[in-house]
Amino acid sequence: MAGLSGLRTKGAFNPLAAGALALAIILLAATVTSARATPILLVDAESGRVLEQQEAGRPWYPASVTKLMTVYVALNAVRQGRMTMDTLLTVSPLAASQSPTKMGFAAGTKVTLDNALKMLMVKSANDMAVTIAEGVGGSHADFIQEMNATAAHLGMSGTHYENPNGLPDAGQVTTARDLAVLARHLIYDFPEHEMLFRLPAIRLGKIVMRNYNRLIDRYPGADGMKTGFICASGFNLVATASRNGKRLIAVILGAPSAVARTEQAALLFEKGFQPSWSIFGSASPSLEAIQNQVTEPVDMNICKRKRAVAAAENEDENLYSSGPGASSYAVSAAVAAGFSKGEGAALLQTLPPSMPPVRVFVGAARATPDEQDKALDDARGAPPATAAAPAGQKPKQKQAVIDTGNPAKPAPKPSAAPAATARDAVKNDKAAAKPAATAKPATPAKPPATAKPAQKPATSAAAPAAPKPKTSGTSTSGTSSSATGSAGADPLTFGPPPPAKPGT
Repeated sequence: MAGLSGLRTKGAFNPLAAGALALAIILLAATVTSARATPILLVDAESGRVLEQQEAGRPWYPASVTKLMTVYVALNAVRQGRMTMDTLLTVSPLAASQSPTKMGFAAGTKVTLDNALKMLMVKSANDMAVTIAEGVGGSHADFIQEMNATAAHLGMSGTHYENPNGLPDAGQVTTARDLAVLARHLIYDFPEHEMLFRLPAIRLGKIVMRNYNRLIDRYPGADGMKTGFICASGFNLVATASRNGKRLIAVILGAPSAVARTEQAALLFEKGFQPSWSIFGSASPSLEAIQNQVTEPVDMNICKRKRAVAAAENEDENLYSSGPGASSYAVSAAVAAGFSKGEGAALLQTLPPSMPPVRVFVGAARATPDEQDKALDDARGAPPATAAAPAGQKPKQKQAVIDTGNPAKPAPKPSAAPAATARDAVKNDKAAAKPAATAKPATPAKPPATAKPAQKPATSAAAPAAPKPKTSGTSTSGTSSSATGSAGADPLTFGPPPPAKPGT
């Protein structure tokens, strides 16, 4: 398939060791599904065949896996010719006010769509999500409308969006089934952008930020996609991995810790890569056959347990460590969820880096290094490099900061004139707010006059209408989440949908 031909596997187990380990893993992990009540799903990416699932149609708060749809809508706008990857977007006051995980750029900062997407996927930057939304959609509200219209077109019947970054909102819901549908479309609709989902780290100036997806460069063949966490959702993960020409999609929702979600995904992948593995045998259903449930999402209430909050803030520092510094809560929570201690960790290893940290920057793509450095200083609210230090005080030297993945506690709400620092770029993807009691009803998208029909796995929804294309090379940003705008008459242009299993 076209979506698989350009993908590479980062590593593989020794065949003899793999066989023995896999048999043990399958026997140990067979009880994981029955021990957990939260959604899990394992899908063959090429055929759409479901290999294993539990509660895959159950409504769940998506948290930052929302950003996968933000990426899809943005890449679709590029394909339509509404903008390019080098189009400059402007950080608005609304974008700069997002918290807690963000790049921390001052309002007015310019960043290309390409760099904004990389920051979004690696750092899970909430300010970049809003910057992309306002730049691509023309306004925050119009972009949300486009997200929902796109979800309807792709057949994500259990999904509704209220924001582009996944911060808590009772109306923002999805299902494991819908997230797997979205992951397949990202793989096959935009194969030229596959690297975006497997970046191990980015470098902004001297700051290195690691991907929160700890499968990257740890599980052989891991090549995407996105993590997420809010108190109500627990720890979420949409992950992909490839081995011997086979690509799998795993969705984990509501895991008790980042360690648990990573290890469970590794377990699912290992089972899926075994010959003919499927809990359904030869009668494996297709992904589209899973029915989305019409119920209220579960509120995991993780942040009401102080020990859980401590684990969420500190466990990345000692991820997979078995020494005295390891998070005892993360280990006990994983065991309580059905894992044998160290079971998933046995599948993870320290692999050679698949690539060095990818450089990102603010300002225009064709700017000189000096111009980019100045733009970065301006974005952080730093004084000009030539400014003299106060009398009797030595100028401060820039320090190289390595992001270890340890989030800090959420910062207080920024003032009207944000003063961003490099430290803002190393906060974790965690929002402590609890969603409201009632969900907002989804507004169905209006079908366009004409729409391209799905070629292989047909979806029941028509292609949604897209906002009017921009007439200039530089996008404009809205400044209010209540901004309104009308959609244009041009339909979204979608690539060929993922292939369906023959006969389904």
